[in-house]
Amino acid sequence: MKYIGIDVGGTNLKAGLVDENGTILATTKMKIAAISDQEELAATMAEMTRQLAQMTGTAIEEIASVGVGVPGTVEIRSGMLLYSCNLTLRNVPLRRLFHKHLRMPLYIENDANCAALAEYYVGAGQGSKRFVMVTLGTGIGGGIVHNGKIFHGSNGMAGEVGHMSIAYGGHPCPCGRKGCWEQYASASALKRLTREAMDRAPESILAQVVAENNGSVSGQSAFIAARRGDSVGQQVCDTYIRYLSAGIINLVNIFQPDTLAIGGGVSNETDEQLLIPVQRQVAQESIPCSRDKRTRIAKAQLGNDAGIIGAALLGKKKRSI
Repeated sequence: MKYIGIDVGGTNLKAGLVDENGTILATTKMKIAAISDQEELAATMAEMTRQLAQMTGTAIEEIASVGVGVPGTVEIRSGMLLYSCNLTLRNVPLRRLFHKHLRMPLYIENDANCAALAEYYVGAGQGSKRFVMVTLGTGIGGGIVHNGKIFHGSNGMAGEVGHMSIAYGGHPCPCGRKGCWEQYASASALKRLTREAMDRAPESILAQVVAENNGSVSGQSAFIAARRGDSVGQQVCDTYIRYLSAGIINLVNIFQPDTLAIGGGVSNETDEQLLIPVQRQVAQESIPCSRDKRTRIAKAQLGNDAGIIGAALLGKKKRSI
């Protein structure tokens, strides 16, 4: 059988046809701005499903299910999209609306959980029983997989790791609280740290790196400056790694996963600059255990494909805890 995975991103709906092994066979996408209401959203998803079937010569009957990953709150049992920051829609009965167009199983899930599921089965988490995925972006997304099943908790919202507090009374977060991890270790936080460092040292190599990028601060700026021998850039990297490691240490101490994978654009930095320092700090500061039972800290492997693959796998791995 084959499966459809639909990833609701910041600007696009991306859909892919995926086989039993988690391999993407074909993809298509559509601008979210072109979708005006919930009826059109469901119709678009059905049309993308038909398009993928036609592109690959696949009969609709050969597609076992459609999975949808959204950055927001969902009710997985009823197939309801409660809220998504990318769609100006609330309380959308997505499964029921989709069934007006195609009568096939549709599953809905938070996008970070989809990414975690994909990495667990076909990415960095392969061979693990207990797996945690952390995605560094505008905020910090997270997903927890235990024995092949997404852990949802009692209210379906487990895995909001970006909103654990690492600094009581610290930086304000859009969620209304202060000191959330994502205010210190997301890509957005890294950019803020970079700007603050530039303000203190306007003649630094870091400032030159940003100037070379048309004055635009990126998540790479500090790492590039550090590679050029800039102490200001290195200080930003060191501070960021301490904040990133602080949250990872909490997750390791709480869940003791076999593997914890780091995804998102920041994770693409060199191992010497990011992964190895994080591994070292986690090993030093997490609860001691024998070397063979330590959590493996790794980079995510699937990149932008994780959302599609994980959404597609919802149908194949539909049982969850």
